Amino acid sequence: MHFTIVGDISQVDTIAKGRGIRSLVRLRAAFGGTNWRKMKGVATVELESGHMRRAEIHWYEAHGVGRRWLKIKRFLD
Repeated sequence: MHFTIVGDISQVDTIAKGRGIRSLVRLRAAFGGTNWRKMKGVATVELESGHMRRAEIHWYEAHGVGRRWLKIKRFLD
């Protein structure tokens, strides 16, 4: 599902970091970087169909690399 984040992500929280991330080897192979964290937050997203919805978003981020592999976990409305 392709989507665009509209505005800011709120209620940001860390789910896991470092060795607690299951896909740490894949992240380092694909993007490099160290100190990866799995994050979650709430944002308004625009779907491919043009609909705007509030959703819980999960992603990985590392210093110097930025956010990677964003996905919608669930819709909140």
